[in-house]
Amino acid sequence: MGTVHARSLEPLPANGPDFGALGEEAEFVEVEPEAKQEILENKDVVVQHVHFDGLGRTKEDIIICEIGDVFKAKNLIEVMRKSHEAREKLLRLGIFRQVDVLIDTCQGDDALPNGLDVTFEVTELRRLTGSYNTMVGNNEGSMVLGLKLPNLLGRAEKVTFQFSYGTKETSYGLSFFKPRPGNFERNFSVNLYKVTGQFPWSSLRETDRGVSAEYSFPIWKTSHTVKWEGVWRELGCLSRSASFAVRKESGHSLKSSLSHAMVIDSRNSSILPRRGALLKVNQELAGYTGGDVSFIKEDFELQLNKQLLFDSVFSASLWGGMLVPIGDKPSSIADRFYLGGPTSVRGFGMHSVGPQSEGDYLGGEAYWAGGLHLYTPLPFRPGQGGFGELFRTHFFLNAGNLCNLNYGEGPKAHIRKLAECIRWSYGAGIVLRLGNIARLELNYCVPMGVQKGDK
Repeated sequence: MGTVHARSLEPLPANGPDFGALGEEAEFVEVEPEAKQEILENKDVVVQHVHFDGLGRTKEDIIICEIGDVFKAKNLIEVMRKSHEAREKLLRLGIFRQVDVLIDTCQGDDALPNGLDVTFEVTELRRLTGSYNTMVGNNEGSMVLGLKLPNLLGRAEKVTFQFSYGTKETSYGLSFFKPRPGNFERNFSVNLYKVTGQFPWSSLRETDRGVSAEYSFPIWKTSHTVKWEGVWRELGCLSRSASFAVRKESGHSLKSSLSHAMVIDSRNSSILPRRGALLKVNQELAGYTGGDVSFIKEDFELQLNKQLLFDSVFSASLWGGMLVPIGDKPSSIADRFYLGGPTSVRGFGMHSVGPQSEGDYLGGEAYWAGGLHLYTPLPFRPGQGGFGELFRTHFFLNAGNLCNLNYGEGPKAHIRKLAECIRWSYGAGIVLRLGNIARLELNYCVPMGVQKGDK
């Protein structure tokens, strides 16, 4: 019996099977007899049956949506490729611990000479999984308990609960996630949460208790998310030395907002991309659906990456945003933009640029920031092909500004104000990529254009 067993199949070249390039996890059992092998490799084939072994609580309809393309394969190479793609889709659902693929010649009375059977051997996740860990940061230690119920109703639904008990604050979050069968990018989620944040640059403590509902969907090459959020916010002073401007912001408020986010991302990596572009556009309207906070908020992020000679990468980034209060009530310190720090203008303190009062930074209603970056391999390429590939030399130039605008003035006045007192910096350093999770930078920065009150 001719059998091909693949645990993980990499995409195959169009000119034929290259079994040596399928990776260490691929295992092929010898195919017999030779005549059958010639039929499968050089002639058209038909996928007659697709079987699943190991299904328990998972419903068949959501599985059928993910493996439908396997029946469209016309030759052995396409069968292997489309089976691999179906395997990736099944794993993306987050309901299986393991998925193996078995491709075999078809047997039985209705078997065609060129017929194939494809079997997916799956191992479902447990009904309940949990995690426990501790975290230390911001002069606070906390215990974090997480519970997850994957595939709750059999169609890739997921319920997640996280509880954090700290020496200073307690927070929790409960979420329900539901994808659309056959289109995982279209999904709906509901969240219930309580989160407390401390912002020492503003001597501010904020506690949010809220609920949100969002729907995500793709359109062409873009990803969209529409969200409603209702949150009860409690603002307080982080220390007794907080400025009067911060004390005046203290108290309770209720925000109900509608927001939309659009993302176009063609980068090969979100941590240290070598090529591709990113565009993010966010809009938020607060007050239309209730609450005592009213504003319109727009912001965007643009990033371009280009690979150069000698394994170097040039990157250019631009951010910007504007917040317009609706009515006579001024904007809240919790809704404004902040600038400064390693994620925007390096060399300046975290969120320590722009309007401030007695050393407390109040944020601004309009901002822009940009950066030019050059990433190169380490000098003399130590550890080439191994651990040294995680490090890159980093040269950068950053600039930006943050201010409040008088919306009674025209666009020219706004541009003129944003162009005044530009903060900028330049420097060099080393970047360490920590897998596909985060990056660590060690930079020498020279801040320029420092204004009174900046850190």
